[in-house]
Amino acid sequence: MGIPVKLPAFEGPLDLLLHLIESNKIDIYDIPIVTITDQYMEYIRAMEKKDLNIMSEFLVMAATLLEIKAKLLLPPEVDEEGQEIDPRADLVERLLE
Repeated sequence: MGIPVKLPAFEGPLDLLLHLIESNKIDIYDIPIVTITDQYMEYIRAMEKKDLNIMSEFLVMAATLLEIKAKLLLPPEVDEEGQEIDPRADLVERLLE
């Protein structure tokens, strides 16, 4: 039997994401998606209470992080002005709110 680990409860997926960003002292405008996604998934796996309603919200955020990660691996998209589109921009905007 492993050592029990007590994790703090988070209001929602963005709250957990903000906690990970702050605890890793990461620039919110330059989120390293791989690092944050790995830590995020560790938290989901360690959740004591396996409430599907709560977990589904966290899993949607995990899927969003993986989608951003995949977009970062592809050639960059450009807007109509020729500027590269950062796939993290929408997430950063939501976190800043």
